[in-house]
Amino acid sequence: MTAGPAPRWSRPASGREPAAAALLSWLGDPRAPGLAVVTGAEGSGKSRLLAWLIGHGTRPGTVSERRIHGFVPLPGLTATTAAWMLGEQLSIAARSPGDLLAALAADRRRTVIALPELHSAEQPGSLVDLVLGLASLEHVRVLVEVRSGTEWARALTAGPCARMDLDEPQWTDEARRASWEAAHPAVPAAQDAEPEPEESFDLDDPASVCAADPWSVTTAYERSAESHGGLCAAWLRAGASLTREQPAAERALVLLAALGDAGDPRLSATLDSLARDASWTVVWHRVRGDVTPPWPGPVRSLVAGTGPLAGQLVVADHQGTVRILDAESADSVGRLPHSVPGLRAAAEHGDGTVTVLDEHGLLHTQRAAESVKPKGVAALLDDGPSVRERLLSAAAEYARDQREKVTALTGAGDRVVLGDAAGTVHVVTVGAEPRTAALHQGRVTAVAATALPVSAAGDTVTLLYTGGADGTVRAWAPHTDPMPEPVAARNCAVDAVAVAMAGATLVLAIAWADGLVEHRVLDDDRLRTFHPGSQAHALAFTADGDLVVGTDEALVRLRAR
Repeated sequence: MTAGPAPRWSRPASGREPAAAALLSWLGDPRAPGLAVVTGAEGSGKSRLLAWLIGHGTRPGTVSERRIHGFVPLPGLTATTAAWMLGEQLSIAARSPGDLLAALAADRRRTVIALPELHSAEQPGSLVDLVLGLASLEHVRVLVEVRSGTEWARALTAGPCARMDLDEPQWTDEARRASWEAAHPAVPAAQDAEPEPEESFDLDDPASVCAADPWSVTTAYERSAESHGGLCAAWLRAGASLTREQPAAERALVLLAALGDAGDPRLSATLDSLARDASWTVVWHRVRGDVTPPWPGPVRSLVAGTGPLAGQLVVADHQGTVRILDAESADSVGRLPHSVPGLRAAAEHGDGTVTVLDEHGLLHTQRAAESVKPKGVAALLDDGPSVRERLLSAAAEYARDQREKVTALTGAGDRVVLGDAAGTVHVVTVGAEPRTAALHQGRVTAVAATALPVSAAGDTVTLLYTGGADGTVRAWAPHTDPMPEPVAARNCAVDAVAVAMAGATLVLAIAWADGLVEHRVLDDDRLRTFHPGSQAHALAFTADGDLVVGTDEALVRLRAR
């Protein structure tokens, strides 16, 4: 199938062909500065010119050098709320301007952003900082509109930029302007209507804020110097999710999951009641700053324990510290003796050992709990390494010898499963050649395994689900060929996957890079979603089928209703 021709571009209004040609030239010139600033007096046509460019540049089929990837009209916005909007458009889970900048810095694809009316923003100064930060990324282009003579215009044009002042005559073709105005006679301005009264809501009342316009609530919380019983911090922590279109019950669920323990203790019960019609219930949650029990830190990996670690969670943080938590209460019950800097993933193996994958693709195994060891004559006869020890040694050696760096890890009974930077998944066992399958285009970001029952006698096969930077989730039973089509595919990377048998039902959870968490019941295609408000780096299913979600801000245990 061949692509159709690129859509035709109409002429801009009011004879602005010279200005339009200059903007298109800026977009297409790889040597042009990353920032273009359109200035002019009030009524000079700045917004109309940007609307023309955005309207054409966001149409399907637009050639890549003219495509606009994200645009946010800035009146009434702050840098934080603008980052939320841009994050949603660019499939980025951006809780803050810093998150947006970090995600765009890591993604080297060309990105063009248009930001009209910066002078009408709630906090223009913070938006100037965001604009300059975005424009400093060599693969990002930013087009911003700001009124001439403002301090914001001076700040934006103080450094390298392409500046266009629409009050200057070279940006207008007077003949075409006269022709356009003859064809579009001016309509007398309508008398200003009475402004609609602002929506009333109570920042101390969870029911009120969950039912109100979320953008108005966000602005009010950003302006407020009070904690509002902890609601302010919770709202701003999860605002990228709370500002989405959703029922008040779902908003209450997200707000509850973001609520810290330093606030009004009555709020949790109130929010739980408000969320009674949501698709989930919050079993427990721990957020940044919690002390009873303490928040375990930004989560990078989650594993539900088995064997000696049954009923516990293996939780790894951003500094490579691996903690063991009680799955019922989130209380800490221990930690591994040694941190692993640059930790990428962790796996447990059913005997109290935990393997950690570092940023160099190497495996490190430590013991989190003692397993039952042979005694008496059995101990004398079995004085060599156990089958499990030989498996972990073989997996570590195999990872070390790989040409492509190992990027993902999980345990699968008597196997260790690895994913690499080239998209290949490797299944390592003792006494057999590793099984491999090329499942992804680019890096494997996550692997998960479960034992799938295949007979009434209790026979099982290992079933793997893998996620990739290519935005696909794939299924593979290593004794056969992979499924030809992905289980799921979206236009953003997969951050984490988890799979389990919940009773007789196979359930799959997927965390996407834009902050969406999906819970799929694979037997009947039921789908639940959760948006924590920041990127979910790790997922795990407890023994009774609850879903645990780990982000930089929170660790949450959810139960499907």
